[in-house]
Amino acid sequence: MAATMSDSHAQKAGNPAHTMKQKEVTAKDILGNPDYQAIAYEGYRQKSREIQPTIGQLKEDLRILSAMGIKILRTYNVRDTLPHASNLLRAIRELKTADPGFEMYVMLGAWIDCKNAWTDQAPDHSVESEHNEAEIDRAVALANQYPDIVKILAVGNEAMVKWATSYYVQPAVILKWVNHVQSLKAAGKLPKDLWITCSDDFASWGGGDVSYHTEDLGKLMKAVDYISMHTYPYHNTHYNPEFWRVPLGEESLSTPEKVNAAMLRARNFARSQYEAVQKYMRSLGVDKPIHIGETGWASLSDGFYGPEGSRATDEYKQGKYYKLMRDWTNAAGISCFFFEAFNEPWKDAVNPQGSENHFGIFGIAGEAKYAVWDWVDKGVFKNLTRDGHPIVKTYNGDVNKLLGDVMAPPAKSDTAKQ
Repeated sequence: MAATMSDSHAQKAGNPAHTMKQKEVTAKDILGNPDYQAIAYEGYRQKSREIQPTIGQLKEDLRILSAMGIKILRTYNVRDTLPHASNLLRAIRELKTADPGFEMYVMLGAWIDCKNAWTDQAPDHSVESEHNEAEIDRAVALANQYPDIVKILAVGNEAMVKWATSYYVQPAVILKWVNHVQSLKAAGKLPKDLWITCSDDFASWGGGDVSYHTEDLGKLMKAVDYISMHTYPYHNTHYNPEFWRVPLGEESLSTPEKVNAAMLRARNFARSQYEAVQKYMRSLGVDKPIHIGETGWASLSDGFYGPEGSRATDEYKQGKYYKLMRDWTNAAGISCFFFEAFNEPWKDAVNPQGSENHFGIFGIAGEAKYAVWDWVDKGVFKNLTRDGHPIVKTYNGDVNKLLGDVMAPPAKSDTAKQ
């Protein structure tokens, strides 16, 4: 277990290097602040989550992310069988104890399910899982154990969106638990500056189909401290591709020019979803911050997003999307939890080339994808490794070789002929 608060203070008191008071910040200070870059993070290296990353491996990852200015991590669950989040908090605490200048905060996720989720029985979306209460209790305990690190508590992940057919719940369930943790905060049983939210798809927050515009959603918008919304132009290159296809006026452009234009359209697509949520929120008389709890772009796919599909997938497009989203959100005062830090092979364990395995801006062995080549050039990863592997550029840093794997999106005229 991590050292207790009294042990930690004693260690600092006995070491002159720890006499400097650590900076005290709140969610209000860091969300929307470009000095506090955010990312979704889980450190799984294997094809099963049963093989947990060690504290040492988590520290390796934390040093890599910290080197490039990441200071807020998003996690997804606190299940008793998956101690990843608690181990991550312990790893951060130990790094902070060793170096008071080390700064890393966590948006702690509590997973919420419906009854019969992930079983061989039909999910009952009108009734919540009997496991939810214990999940919330664990999240509350960790927020209290690590108040200097946990600055945000997110109740549920894509738990209200109806395409999450395995587990989604009605907004009333999320509202119930948000109200519960807000009441704990009001009673002094959680840190008073802890921000409470739910992290869900833009549609779940009222930015899409009007079927989501319910009384309970309105109450939820008023109950959270801010709205954490997800936006995925990447997936929409297949499911809603009108914005993605090359328009007639651009068919004469070179492949890089077509791709660059498409990535601008993708960024604008994400911005339009953000603005749709903002418009609905304000229509209810609510005025709260909205931050992007998740967005990302896979670098490899043998499915819908590969050469025979939307052709959305390669490292160049991922890198362009990463930069465009960072530039927009930094300028606009929006936090963007980019999905995600490192590839996770458990996501689609039976299909190594499945897109879900390749959303990381780093590979499993710490390979720096195109999105972070600039950071390699700056030398920030010098002497840092992941499982013994140095942080080096993919494609040996050869941009021409990288571009050789890039395909332009399908043309609208070609689609019309099919």
